Amino acid sequence: MRINGQHYRTIWLAPDGWRVCVIDQTRLPFRFETVTLSSAEAAAEAIRSMIVRGAPLIGATAAYGVALAMRADPSDTALDEALTLLGATRPTAVNLRWALGRMGRVLKPLDPGRRAEMAYSEAALICDEDVALCRSIGEHGLGVIRSIAAEKAEGATVNILTHCNAGWLATVDWGTALAPIYLAHDAGIPVHVWVDETRPRNQGAALTAYELGAHGVPHTVIADNAGGHLMQHGEVDMVIVGTDRTTATGDVANKIGTYLKALAAHDNGVPFYVALPSPTIDWSLSDGLREIPIEERSAREVTHLSGLAEDGEVRSIRVVAPGSNAANPAFDVTPARLVTGLITERGVCEASAAGLAGLFPERAGRPQA
Repeated sequence: MRINGQHYRTIWLAPDGWRVCVIDQTRLPFRFETVTLSSAEAAAEAIRSMIVRGAPLIGATAAYGVALAMRADPSDTALDEALTLLGATRPTAVNLRWALGRMGRVLKPLDPGRRAEMAYSEAALICDEDVALCRSIGEHGLGVIRSIAAEKAEGATVNILTHCNAGWLATVDWGTALAPIYLAHDAGIPVHVWVDETRPRNQGAALTAYELGAHGVPHTVIADNAGGHLMQHGEVDMVIVGTDRTTATGDVANKIGTYLKALAAHDNGVPFYVALPSPTIDWSLSDGLREIPIEERSAREVTHLSGLAEDGEVRSIRVVAPGSNAANPAFDVTPARLVTGLITERGVCEASAAGLAGLFPERAGRPQA
């Protein structure tokens, strides 16, 4: 990711070599600020408050949170406490459990004196692997965009709709759903992105639009309810979204409102793709609607909006009638039958148990590691 010409990952070590720096996503798009984490508690709060968000980045942050805990106290008790603390931050993104499970397996057999160094090494490896996975997702998704472009008139724009943010800011770099778009743009394929605002936190309007603008990708922000209308009028060639958890049978949990886009796409014959790295697959689940836990967030995210006021200050305002209750489920589940294909680091497959098993034969039938 490039911000004002400088390359950034979303998470990196501070110059002192032990603290952890992250981009404060609650300040975007109006302010680019970073936060330095110096404890497992600080990492947990960054995840909980959505300073960092997106399933892969949540996992990476949790891994570094364990490293910070081991630097302070590498005992068995401290390790267990850190894994529990970080594991309780957000329930839906399976990358969190995956990363913490991996850190626990690596660190628990070690002598406590070796744990801090190994924890930092493993967290860095998780980050590097995520970058490679996302780049590979981008390359496989590029093939999908090329195929759609080939069916249009020469030089015609491929219009892509996306929901929420599944780009640089949701991962360590590149992104999932946006990675194919960046590579297509860089390859000279004319693409245009319809960016759902993604209420209530507006990750599309605030974060996806910010990213696409920084990369020079043509895009238009639309109200969440506009997508179906655009599909009815032939203005969407494909939908591509990310996911926080995918079942072994191809059901996907993504930001609230994704299911409605999938229904509209299905009704209008618009291909609906989901981009995901394999750590986002929960091999222990087969029924997403019944088994994926859905995070319920604060009602204030619905009742209030933040934005840039005319005087240049960022302010929060209430938009819901006083005295009205508000509910805020953060995710919904799109059943596999509505998904055209899953774009993974190993290729594109059908959203089904057979499709995923074909790409990941070593994991099929095994519970989540």
